Amino acid sequence: MIVLATVFVTLAAALHIGIFIMESVAWARPAIWKRFGVASQEAADTTRPMAYNQGFYNLFLAIGAIVGLILYGVGMHAAGLALILFTMASMVAAAIVLVTTGRGYVRAALIQGTLPLVGFVLMLLA
Repeated sequence: MIVLATVFVTLAAALHIGIFIMESVAWARPAIWKRFGVASQEAADTTRPMAYNQGFYNLFLAIGAIVGLILYGVGMHAAGLALILFTMASMVAAAIVLVTTGRGYVRAALIQGTLPLVGFVLMLLA
């Protein structure tokens, strides 16, 4: 069970690293900001600082999950598990908040929240 849990936690971290890259590194590309529902270059330029900041939140959650996995893997089970559960719960909570912003965000919230939810549950069962 721990192997499967680790896979889901790793995938959740990888997804959030991808989100970081889109929001903080590649935001200037129209294909990226359009993916986030931004309608124009002007709006993308206006929201760029916010996207940059938000991307780093995603990166920090991913780093937390990875550090948690490393701690767990080297025998620091309590610390690793606590960090993994906290970061997975934070990712799920962020997805729930995303849903509350409008019906148009349900798909994005499911993408953002499913992997960490499964990882959270599997870690509890491991």
